[in-house]
Amino acid sequence: MTKLLEKAFENASNLPETEQNVLAKWLLEELKAERKWNQAFAESEDILGRLADEALEAHRQGKTTPLGIDKL
Repeated sequence: MTKLLEKAFENASNLPETEQNVLAKWLLEELKAERKWNQAFAESEDILGRLADEALEAHRQGKTTPLGIDKL
């Protein structure tokens, strides 16, 4: 465990029990969401790579239009 995380847990341990539970629930939900995003990106890596290759090829073929900041 890092020193910063250790300090955060030490500070959190001084909170009232209800607030500790709220913080714990939030942290667990964040960790779960992070795992889900990592898994989703890992599974889509091939698809994203293929889409990037297709976009680059379309650009090489002149099938894309540059967008200026004024067109956004």
